[in-house]
Amino acid sequence: MLSVENLEVVYQDVILVLRGISLKVEKGKIVSLLGSNGSGKTTTLRAITGLLDTQNGDITKGNITVEGVDITNASPSKIVENGIAQVLEGRRIFSELTVLENLKLGGFSASDTVQENVERVYDLFPILKGRSKDVAGYLSGGEQQMLAIGRALMSNPKYLLLDEPSLGLAPKLVEQIAELIKEINSQGVTVLLVEQNANMALKISDHGYIMETGNVVMDNESKKLLADQDVREFYLGLNSEGTERKSFKDVKHYKRKKRWLS
Repeated sequence: MLSVENLEVVYQDVILVLRGISLKVEKGKIVSLLGSNGSGKTTTLRAITGLLDTQNGDITKGNITVEGVDITNASPSKIVENGIAQVLEGRRIFSELTVLENLKLGGFSASDTVQENVERVYDLFPILKGRSKDVAGYLSGGEQQMLAIGRALMSNPKYLLLDEPSLGLAPKLVEQIAELIKEINSQGVTVLLVEQNANMALKISDHGYIMETGNVVMDNESKKLLADQDVREFYLGLNSEGTERKSFKDVKHYKRKKRWLS
């Protein structure tokens, strides 16, 4: 299990971003982490994977454990060794290197099984095998996202953290990415999925957390969140009758407070 307990994160010594959040990712499950921009989702992932330093952030309270091992404030390389890999928002591939070179760089911590892992990635993403010698910067957006996920899988992670994998992709590609996430999970990889596409995330996950302004305001089984009126109205774009809102006016004049803020 990956566990986050009462975690607080401060940026630049003054900006409190996470305000004591707690969440659990049970082994073998897909867990979704939802919320609007600025709610603290990406900061949560950075705290887990040791990347807060890149944004001048610090954990000031709480702890993070994976399968009983405390990884709070551990180095990114140590966290990878403990079975956690992250796919950053925006893909962050090495655009001037080939597809194969990108994958091999992802396998630095599993050097004994690089070729085996490359074949595993090619089985998941056959289109990458056909483009293995192509420069990664020339791939389409969907192909680059597949490459980013494949590169993360090269380290043989037990836990895969995905930050907005559907961002900027066409609806058909979003469906494809969702199916790939389920396939990766079926192979024994536990997934923590950060998404603004709440409908997609909740349909493929087992459990969901909703964040606002650095707090977890709701968590439940995904199927129960999908049926929750607040979640449907504020995150799935459905009105109280369960149909889609027709115009910006419907949103602009929508005044009912979320029940968790009452």
